[in-house]
Amino acid sequence: MQVILLERVAKLGQMGDVVDVKPGFARNFLLPQGKALSASEANIASFEAQKAQLEARNLETKKEAEALAEKLDGQQFIVIRSASDSGALYGSVTPRDAADAATEAGFTVDKKQVALIAPIKDLGLHTVAVRLHPEVVAEISMNVARSEEEAELQASGKSIQELAAEEEAAAEFEIAELFDDIGSAASEDEDLAPEDAPAEEDEAKA
Repeated sequence: MQVILLERVAKLGQMGDVVDVKPGFARNFLLPQGKALSASEANIASFEAQKAQLEARNLETKKEAEALAEKLDGQQFIVIRSASDSGALYGSVTPRDAADAATEAGFTVDKKQVALIAPIKDLGLHTVAVRLHPEVVAEISMNVARSEEEAELQASGKSIQELAAEEEAAAEFEIAELFDDIGSAASEDEDLAPEDAPAEEDEAKA
């Protein structure tokens, strides 16, 4: 099926290009979202008549998107989720979650603008693309953690595996200290025993 693009579409073409696409892709995505029109003579003529207006509108929205991208690019958003000790999430982080986290932080982001190749299913820092305009993309980072404290540690560069190793090492250290304390106490008891013995003998003679 041939369509005329009303805006730049990745891997398809620029505004005004007439391209061949699968009918399902046109009906389910390009046409309902206003990204293209079927390439009939009437639609092509209509596009040519409105081309200047469409290009001007595209330029305005592109400038707005670029302004937002400057603020949004590189931002990190925390998403708290339950997960196993290995870091696997009980569920996943979706485009809606990413959009909600950005919106809560004061940015206007729609879930349709979030480009996730696959849902996020592990703890850690995940880079996510946000398509603000056909020609403008910003990158944000999703800090997926089980708590705010864990998120802060991850933000400082520590992975969930490193955090688990540190917790295990700390637990082992505490156990070792406990055994040292028990050993020291037993040693002190042994040291005291010979000193107590003469006193007991004196009491017996008396």
